[in-house]
Amino acid sequence: MPLPLALLAAATFTLCGDAPRITCVVDGDTFWLRGEKVRLADINAPETHQAGCPAERALGQRAALRLTALLNAGPFELAIEGRATDRYGRALRVVTRGGRSLGAQLVSEGLAEPWRGRRSDWCAALAVGRLPG
Repeated sequence: MPLPLALLAAATFTLCGDAPRITCVVDGDTFWLRGEKVRLADINAPETHQAGCPAERALGQRAALRLTALLNAGPFELAIEGRATDRYGRALRVVTRGGRSLGAQLVSEGLAEPWRGRRSDWCAALAVGRLPG
């Protein structure tokens, strides 16, 4: 079932584990909502499961925890800006609350970068003490 463009009720998120993924956070830019996988369309966050280095994994874990907290903070809206799905079949959505992007919040906290159409080399950037881009 496709995700609604506006979600009027909050959901309770946890970090995804090995159990079936229904409503949980995979990493800082991907989560499952009621059985559908959603990718935040406006950001790129570090990887947690296939990180290129320990620094990327650590930052990715912080981003995942923060996204979990942001999603659990109350009702949010999902909007399509551009493509509705990515090449992996994930729903691409900008997640907002009160008109502010949760992705932009992660960027402002140094836990993600704005999406630029490609993945960055987090390990190289973090090795010199900055975010990619």
